[in-house]
Amino acid sequence: MSKQSIKLTVDAVVFGYEEGEISVLLIKRKYEPFKEKWAIPGGFVLNDESLEEAVQRELQEETGVKINYLEQLYTFGNPTRDPRGRVVSIAYFGLVRPNTFKIFASTDAAEVAWFNINELPELSFDHKDILELAIKRLKGKITYEPIGFELLDKKFPFSDLEKLYTTLLGREIDRRNFRKKIIGLNVLDELNEKVSKGSGRPANLFQFNQKRYFQLKKEGIIFEI
Repeated sequence: MSKQSIKLTVDAVVFGYEEGEISVLLIKRKYEPFKEKWAIPGGFVLNDESLEEAVQRELQEETGVKINYLEQLYTFGNPTRDPRGRVVSIAYFGLVRPNTFKIFASTDAAEVAWFNINELPELSFDHKDILELAIKRLKGKITYEPIGFELLDKKFPFSDLEKLYTTLLGREIDRRNFRKKIIGLNVLDELNEKVSKGSGRPANLFQFNQKRYFQLKKEGIIFEI
């Protein structure tokens, strides 16, 4: 039997949230295989770097985006997933505000762009499967852990938080129950400031208390929507 070497790659699924819309960052490949097709940013792991260093490097090289933390999603190892040979990929995912980054394509990326997750182009390799699992994980994660506060303004009305969760979950939430649970967690500070939106009454502003949140997380926070 002939020996076959296994190569290792990393992929970065970066979700963006803006005003009721979820998008994902994709690159158009410059070279074969799948030349001029859209793909999730990623590439081969170098011998002298960790997986985390590799995914951050590939993401920054191909898109210009630098993220301090990406969560490991899953390992994809179907023998036929890459026409170049036996390639195993470890996928990561993260959630950001797109307007805080200036994206640009370089290395083996011809273009880079944000795509609404409901209006995706045809994807290379098995990246459709990777993205579908990442969306599922994201929706699952926010039902048991209050994430995404960094996607809101520093001071925000509670309605912005409701809109964030409705968008990320892709469904309506019980607003009264949601408010009760979030307030009960004691991770929001209600400010003595108000904001007017539309024709309704001015709404109180809130601020996320990161220190208290991380303390609760250490103690084993329980949060379910």
